[in-house]
Amino acid sequence: MISQLAPLVEAQLPGAVALRHRLHADPRVSGQEEDTAAAVCEAIGLPGEPVAGTGRLLRLGPATGPAVVLRAELDGLPVPEQTGLAYASTSGVMHACGHDAHCAALAAVARAVAEVALPHGVLVLLQPREEAAPTGAGDVVADPAFARHDVRAVIAAHVQPVLPRGVVSAAPGAVNASCDELVIAVRGRGGHAAYPHRCDDPVLALCQTVAALHHLVSRRVDPLDSAVLTVGRLDAGTASNVIPSVARAHGTLRALDAETRRVLLAAVRDVVVHTAASYGCEGTVAAVSNEPVLRNDPGLSGLVAPLLVELGLHADTRFRSCGSDDFAHYGAVAPSVMLFVGVDDGSPGAPGLHDARFAPPDEVVGELAKAYLAGLVAALGTLPE
Repeated sequence: MISQLAPLVEAQLPGAVALRHRLHADPRVSGQEEDTAAAVCEAIGLPGEPVAGTGRLLRLGPATGPAVVLRAELDGLPVPEQTGLAYASTSGVMHACGHDAHCAALAAVARAVAEVALPHGVLVLLQPREEAAPTGAGDVVADPAFARHDVRAVIAAHVQPVLPRGVVSAAPGAVNASCDELVIAVRGRGGHAAYPHRCDDPVLALCQTVAALHHLVSRRVDPLDSAVLTVGRLDAGTASNVIPSVARAHGTLRALDAETRRVLLAAVRDVVVHTAASYGCEGTVAAVSNEPVLRNDPGLSGLVAPLLVELGLHADTRFRSCGSDDFAHYGAVAPSVMLFVGVDDGSPGAPGLHDARFAPPDEVVGELAKAYLAGLVAALGTLPE
């Protein structure tokens, strides 16, 4: 099947690149992706069925029976673009995570697949809200429109600037981390900055808390495990001569193992409570779990790798990342594989994901399409004849 579909996909790439330019120039933020979904459906040639609000489902092949899902994300980010591309967005919203290329590649594969007789269904999933919590994958899984299909496997592809061009990772097991968003509040007794001895300073307590938190991974986690804790935002005070009564920190906790995640969440609470108390303050933590660990099905991953090689790509089976993706939710429904497609061309200081300068070349659309195709053929091969 792969030899039959590969040239058909190749023939669709010029149109896919044009679609990529169209999507990139006019992106939408999470929850407002109707126009993006409509553009991709138009390019595929099917109207699609709504799912999870602004998402779409398009079924190819047999209308009933087992189906393999191919997923791409619709949303952009609230990032003012700085790429200098002729088709750059000027709206203050940008496809800074490659979702425009993912959708374009998936459209190419869908159009190619529509030209052949399929043994089983192929369900194209244009998923909303990957970039903003609450993310869309959980809502897709819970939507009756999705549940009506007999989903037997789910495949996704994502650009990855950590990997070189021409390399696609099909690693088995945990490949992306769980994600917990942390909001830390330290409450004290505010007052005049000239009289700190008459206050319980939450700013000082919070600063010491943040410093202590950044030691947790190195001292509470096995060095052979992977985890990261980052505090990215601090909020406190309204004036330089006022000690406020509350200070807040916002951070993220990532882990590739559920037990490591549990240990670190408990340790975060201990550090916040006891460090704040040592400065006469009260510390609290609110943790919002966004995504579970993303685990690639080992059997399906093993089937994809040789097909990638057959399509002229280099297959990697070791790549792991403490990034997170709501694609993790599909693993609870069926065997799933996230394929990471390398876009690093070796340029020093090249921008990464979510950077205002991030702009993979158009040739990456073809490499993403090959990754989708390898995943699809591997998954179809696991279904009963």
